[in-house]
Amino acid sequence: MKVKEDRSLVMYILLSIVTCGIYSYYFLYSIAQDANVVCADDGKKTSGLAAFILLSIVTCGIYAWIWYYNLGNRLSENAPKYGLNFSENGTTVLMWMIFGSFLCGIGPFIAMNILITNMNALAHAYNEGRGR
Repeated sequence: MKVKEDRSLVMYILLSIVTCGIYSYYFLYSIAQDANVVCADDGKKTSGLAAFILLSIVTCGIYAWIWYYNLGNRLSENAPKYGLNFSENGTTVLMWMIFGSFLCGIGPFIAMNILITNMNALAHAYNEGRGR
C-alpha cells in the first residue's frame, strides 16, 4: 500500500476554506490512516475521525490537543525506524497549538505544518523502503 507523501499546508488551508472546514476532517482521517500504516509495528493506533470528533465534543476540545500530541509523538518515535530524526515531537506540536494561538492565531498552522512535514518524510521513507 502506497502512502500519500505530498501533503501541503497551503492546500490544507485552501481546501478547508473552500469546503467550509469539511476537508480538514477528511485530512485528519487520511493522516491518521497513513500514520497507522507507516507506524504499524509500534503497537499503537491513532484513533480515527469519529473518535476525534465525538471525544473533542465531549471534552470541549481538549481531546483534539491530546490527539495532535499523540500523533506528533508517534511520528517522532517511529522516525529512527526509517533512518530519520525529527527534532519536533508531540510537545512541540501541543505548545504551538495552545500557546501559538496567542501569536495572531498562527500557532495551530505551524503545528499542522510540523505534522505534515514529518508525515511526508515518514511516508516517503516508507514508500521507498517498500520499493514503490
